[in-house]
Amino acid sequence: MSNFTTTDPDFAIGGSRIFVSLVALLSIFIDPSNGGFLGIEPSALGILLVHLLYSVLMYIALQRTSDHHDLATISVPLDVFFAAAVAFITEGRPTSPAFVFFVFAIVAAGFRFNPRTCLGVTVFSVVLYLMAISFATHFVSNSYMMRAAYLAIAGYIVGFFADQRAKFEARVHELESAAERQAIARDLHDGYVQALAGIHLRLGACERWLDQNQPSKARTEVKGIQVEVTREYDEVRKYVHSLANTQYNAADLGGRTTDQTEFRVKANFATNATLVEHALQIVLEGMRNARQHGKPRIVAVSVQGLDDTIRITIDDDGVGFAEPSCPPWSIASRVAEVRGELRMIARADAGAHLQIDLPAA
Repeated sequence: MSNFTTTDPDFAIGGSRIFVSLVALLSIFIDPSNGGFLGIEPSALGILLVHLLYSVLMYIALQRTSDHHDLATISVPLDVFFAAAVAFITEGRPTSPAFVFFVFAIVAAGFRFNPRTCLGVTVFSVVLYLMAISFATHFVSNSYMMRAAYLAIAGYIVGFFADQRAKFEARVHELESAAERQAIARDLHDGYVQALAGIHLRLGACERWLDQNQPSKARTEVKGIQVEVTREYDEVRKYVHSLANTQYNAADLGGRTTDQTEFRVKANFATNATLVEHALQIVLEGMRNARQHGKPRIVAVSVQGLDDTIRITIDDDGVGFAEPSCPPWSIASRVAEVRGELRMIARADAGAHLQIDLPAA
């Protein structure tokens, strides 16, 4: 089940759909032109109740799935269908909520997709609205026909503002990205690049001492360089994690020079270049994480091509994950980028166990 978030446009549209349905029911109930207080025809009441049920079910479906794109694609024609159904049943009477449902379908399409979809929904809605008005008035042209014209104007305005908003957001994103790149470049230049320059000078001093037959000075300087490299390594990792907005765990580099971890790697798969790169990077990062954090004796890695899946398993006999519910962010981001699936498998034996399924194409 996906977590509720107010920033998700699909949840915003789903909540608004329920609100529109309830308001339409309330307005038609209390409208005195419908025969007095609480006067409503059974057919109008039935279609409005069905729309309310559809709105609630769609909202529940959004909460129960993480892939909202398919539901959003289905909801566009359904919104137009219900608006047309309301129009065919209620249009031609003193008041009708059909116009509100058509406007909602247009706004939702523009908000969720793009201005072109918004204009397409507008044209289709205007055609259906004209048909509903003509059917309700027995093909007699009257003032009700102007409601379709008003709907076309409203749809055009919504599409225009959606297009301008997309351009504005793209420009803002471009400016923010430029500012972030400048800040990152400044931090790298003033910090880590300068540290590398200092290490380069110190290595030059070691070379001179060796030429002058002073190995003790060179050995002492090399130990100091090792300490500085270790410190800068941790600082770079900390900085990278801050950019990714993930928790940083300091790496244990004490056993790096006497690495006794045994790696067993098996690979047999075929796919395109992009997925090969992602698979190999995932394996490399998994091996690095196991060596640096897990302190294992054995790490077993398998990459196998199945029918339509590339399955990667990474198992070790180390200390396991510090947070069993939090997968490594670098691996998780690559898996999400190619729409794969990552599972952290719990076993009775110690260690960390990952199973990753990537699409084969």
